[in-house]
Amino acid sequence: METLRDMLDAAARGVFPPADGRTTVLPQPSAGDAGVMSFTAHTVVFTDEDPRWVHDTLEAIDCDPLSAAMNPVFLAALLARTGRRCETVDAVLVGHPLSGGPQLALTEIEDAGHPRIAYARRRREDVRAWTAEGGVLVMGRGLAGRLEVSVEIDEGVRQRGLGRALVTAARRLATEPLWAQVAPGNARSVRAFQAAGYRPVGAEVLLQRKMPVCPSE
Repeated sequence: METLRDMLDAAARGVFPPADGRTTVLPQPSAGDAGVMSFTAHTVVFTDEDPRWVHDTLEAIDCDPLSAAMNPVFLAALLARTGRRCETVDAVLVGHPLSGGPQLALTEIEDAGHPRIAYARRRREDVRAWTAEGGVLVMGRGLAGRLEVSVEIDEGVRQRGLGRALVTAARRLATEPLWAQVAPGNARSVRAFQAAGYRPVGAEVLLQRKMPVCPSE
């Protein structure tokens, strides 16, 4: 059976699932990874729930079948069934490695307790982070082990091209395809990634396990 990682690796090469209007249900690549990924006229639901339940629920939704898996009604049902939570539907982009070192002065953050690294480790593994004047670049292993990138820019230096410079630097640090998840409404960030050579491949929503509530002392 094709795995989600197989599908992601193929998409990074520009080979996508058939645009046949169907929904593929795949097992979760790990206990923490569940969600929905939408390509052109093909959707992938990765969950350990019963595939029959997924298809039956999709068929019952009153909307264009091409949109059913990203419809709020289906997502709410999937969240309720899995007991998970989610934040938003993200656009997914991928960039390929560039030769040569980063053309931007970067300082790696060595402190494992740094707030930005601590935050990233709640979502990714093998996290590394670098600072530049006015920004932070973070890379780590996310969904199905893919290498993911995110950046954070200080408000005072926005609209000066630093975001594009950081995500370009990430391509020079990477030795494999580099994935980015961007909220579609964050047009500034979408443009920065596209200007740095990242190309859109689809959209996704990740279902996160709910954190246990600590009893108050």
